[in-house]
Amino acid sequence: MTTVTGADKNAAVPVCTMDAYALETLQDREPLQRAVRETAPVVWMPQNGIYATGRYEEIRMLLSDWQSFQVGGGIGISNYYKEEPWRPPANPTETDPPHHDAPRRVLSEILGMRTLRHLRESWRQEAEVLVEEALARGPVLDGMKDLGKAYPLKVFPDAIGLPKHDRDNLLAYADLVFSAFGPKNELFQQNAQRLSELSEWVTDICQRHNLSEEGLGMKIWAAVDRGELLPEQAPLMVRSLISAGIDTTIHGITSLLHAFALYPDQWQLLRDDPSLARPAFDEVVRWASPFQNVFHTTSRAVTFGGVEIDKHEKILMLLGAANRDPRHWDNPDDFDITRDPSGHLGFGMGIHQCVGQHIARLEAESLLHALVARVERIELAGEPVRGLNNTLAVWKRVPLRMHLAQTTA
Repeated sequence: MTTVTGADKNAAVPVCTMDAYALETLQDREPLQRAVRETAPVVWMPQNGIYATGRYEEIRMLLSDWQSFQVGGGIGISNYYKEEPWRPPANPTETDPPHHDAPRRVLSEILGMRTLRHLRESWRQEAEVLVEEALARGPVLDGMKDLGKAYPLKVFPDAIGLPKHDRDNLLAYADLVFSAFGPKNELFQQNAQRLSELSEWVTDICQRHNLSEEGLGMKIWAAVDRGELLPEQAPLMVRSLISAGIDTTIHGITSLLHAFALYPDQWQLLRDDPSLARPAFDEVVRWASPFQNVFHTTSRAVTFGGVEIDKHEKILMLLGAANRDPRHWDNPDDFDITRDPSGHLGFGMGIHQCVGQHIARLEAESLLHALVARVERIELAGEPVRGLNNTLAVWKRVPLRMHLAQTTA
């Protein structure tokens, strides 16, 4: 066992000297993932002043033990136990029991099976319309702009009951917020002014008077009327609801299209058996992990990965590294839609597991069903372009050539 105190940290714990937030790291995360995962169960990162782990079993255990490793200190690098939060903490994402319980219960009910059954048919129809319109513009399209972004930004804000104007702001806001979960580096500074502007905008659209009566957002305000939530909780929860089916879903769907272009045999498997659409999305969330980094904070002094860690210390979990940990997965670097991807950590684990994961799956499944009916093969039509984000694996452009399936009269 290694005991770590103050200035002894660097000498006592295995060290990874990489900077988790250097621009070259954010452009290609695999070297960092391998370095942290293969060095030790837990490492100290002096460039960032944090502990980190990239191994599947350690992260699964950490996510499952909310009593010892909590989100109340923030899920980014900022430590809310030692500094003021830069914005009101997300609820329930950055709250622990008991404050977490009522908001989580309300959101889980709103996004439950009854809602999914209600949305399934209309979302399938919306996907068919969007795919037909995209393919009609020509064989080459941008998998990010024309499909990965266009579809979620239509169907889920409609379901929430958000205003129809300025919806591109939703993705811009999410991108800036997730970058703000990192340090105040060059990437953060470039976007700080716009973050303030968009934060005010999203707070406004989450108010009761801006939501349609029949939307999911108004169901949160109805819970306030029933006394299940406090009025000040409602806008924060609508904001969390927005995140449940938009930002990571957009980049997850785009990664899925990119994967099928790289692995044409997997696209053929999906065409032969469209029921593989749902496991295909989970496989790409494992393989490409849109949500790359998340922090929890120790609630007490703990022993973790053979290291004694003090109370209120941040631990970075590299979810993308764990989802390709060869200690847990066979051939982890292969994209294989026949794999059983259950247990991947792309949606988290335990009481803070992503409440919107079933919404994300339904969005991806609906879009894939529309595509396999019309597209025989997907190829890259140019070099994909990554974006930079302190937390997410994001895309700017993914040029794709769609080879249409032959139709019979």
